[in-house]
Amino acid sequence: MTNPSARAGRREWTAFAVLLLPLLLVSMDVSVLFFAMPAITGQLAPTSTQQLWIFDSYAFALAGLLITMGSLGDRIGRRKLLLFGAAAFGAASVAAAYARTPEMLIAARAVLGIGGATLMPSTMGLVRNLFRDEAERTKAIGIWSGAMAGGIALGSVLGGVLLKYFWWGSAFLINVPAMLLLLVLAPFLVPESRDPRPSRFDPLSAVLSMGAVLPVIYGIKRIAADGPTPAMGLCIGAGLAVGAVFVHRQRSNPDAMISRELFRHRVFGAGIGINTLAAVGMMGSSYFTTQYLQAVLGKTPLEAALWGVIPSVAVGIAAPVAAGAGQRTAKSRVIATGFGIAALGYALLVLCGPHSLALTLVAAAVIACGIVAVMAVVSDMALASAPVEKAGSAAALLETGQEFGGALGMAVFGSIGLAVYRRDADAGLPGGLPHSAHETLGGAVAVAHRLPGRAGEAVLATARDAFVHGMHVAAVGGIAVLLLGAVVTLVALRRRATVPVLPDRDAVATQR
Repeated sequence: MTNPSARAGRREWTAFAVLLLPLLLVSMDVSVLFFAMPAITGQLAPTSTQQLWIFDSYAFALAGLLITMGSLGDRIGRRKLLLFGAAAFGAASVAAAYARTPEMLIAARAVLGIGGATLMPSTMGLVRNLFRDEAERTKAIGIWSGAMAGGIALGSVLGGVLLKYFWWGSAFLINVPAMLLLLVLAPFLVPESRDPRPSRFDPLSAVLSMGAVLPVIYGIKRIAADGPTPAMGLCIGAGLAVGAVFVHRQRSNPDAMISRELFRHRVFGAGIGINTLAAVGMMGSSYFTTQYLQAVLGKTPLEAALWGVIPSVAVGIAAPVAAGAGQRTAKSRVIATGFGIAALGYALLVLCGPHSLALTLVAAAVIACGIVAVMAVVSDMALASAPVEKAGSAAALLETGQEFGGALGMAVFGSIGLAVYRRDADAGLPGGLPHSAHETLGGAVAVAHRLPGRAGEAVLATARDAFVHGMHVAAVGGIAVLLLGAVVTLVALRRRATVPVLPDRDAVATQR
């Protein structure tokens, strides 16, 4: 039965609205750079390697520091860490906007990633503490999940609009007013929360966590871009080896960075795995639908971003609805249903041809709704099963799993699609074309635009058919992964219709 004294009031919901600001900006920053890159290239003239690091320095810093920052927030205070991250994110945004060399921009993007690593687990950890009533917490996390997914699409649109009228630095400066607002409002509206009896911070565990995460993420990303190589296999292997050392230290060290209490209930560990599988499905579809809109249908980046808003509207509704459904029936059934819905979306993707704009958007919306429904319910379930004083660490582990899943989905499905494309392109394209036309759809489009009349049209048609065929084959793999996720959910959570919420310890948080 709900305890009326635990219900949130206007102050808590206003604080929650403030916490959505950093969440939106961190998720927007994932997509906004795609629009700014051509202008950055024209002004700063980065090398191909520097371009790669302009993109990846943010993602690597974010993924590598999530676990450390989640643990640190539990120890020193999540609001304190949130404010530090907001200040760093705002300052780095200004530095990125006015960067004069590629090196300056890479450094600024890395600091943005550090700021993002503090913001994401802090916000979810604070949400866990703001809402002690189960139904309200579920509703809030549903909104949180929808806002995170919607922020990626919003970043694409906002980036395209800004760069149409302003210089490329405006795409970064948009962060500054929101972060200033957060710095002003959070101290008054958001109560501080921390572990009342924290263990000592373990610097070696922090180093080991980065040594485990970064090589694996880097290796997976490089395999997605360039195909498998022995060097990247060794890179991933090294990361896994360091990860084994990290896990051993967490099990044996009394001051472990990741508390063993988090895994007291099997729901939490299962939730991380399920969330990772969902991220595989999400990024696997995004890889194809983004290229489909631009390279197959010929939409400009801004047009593609505007069309991409349509699925995002559905996502914004799906997350709270799924979270509410998890209150009325077994969460395992809701999660398995979400996986089934996403698998249906992949089945629709199999039916898409080279001119199927409407069907592709419907497929993307169905996939996104199913995946976000899974993530919303899993996040709520996992956080509810974790001790409230460890909320930052719990959120960080969930988000780290999502980073792994996203990178893995891009690598696996991208590699499948690329292999099919290259086979079909080799068989269908005329001889004598540059090698790039046989390697990627983007390369074929560039070659086709240099050819006269029907010759160029024939190359485009063949390349687009090859890409769509690769998308179909990868989509079949996506169906298999998502159905596996549904089975894993029903098996791992078969005895968990509801999740016991662990009681607060010592009023857990120094609430002010």
